[in-house]
Amino acid sequence: MKTEFRSGRDVIIRTPSWAQALEFYGSVLGLAVTYRSDTLMGYETGSFCLYVEKGAVHGPVFDFPVRDFDAARRALLEAGCSVVEEDPSVPRCYLRDPLGLVFNLGREPGDG
Repeated sequence: MKTEFRSGRDVIIRTPSWAQALEFYGSVLGLAVTYRSDTLMGYETGSFCLYVEKGAVHGPVFDFPVRDFDAARRALLEAGCSVVEEDPSVPRCYLRDPLGLVFNLGREPGDG
């Protein structure tokens, strides 16, 4: 069975300017906080959920939740994607496609 890819509503950015980012998105833009931890803050924008993560800068990362994470990961690596960052405990990984776009591959809720 071929894996179907459909984007989720999450977009993740990472910045070392944590306090400045929280001030901008929370106070200047006035976005509602939907998630809060020591290193990640989630905001509802209306069209998507913006997650601001503390860390080294990278471009925006779009989210692709899939039913069969392992099969999708294998297929994407075989198609020329490379792993940028991975957390098997979630599981999730940031992949770079052959054209340079970095995206998050994650497990759909309910995928055992």
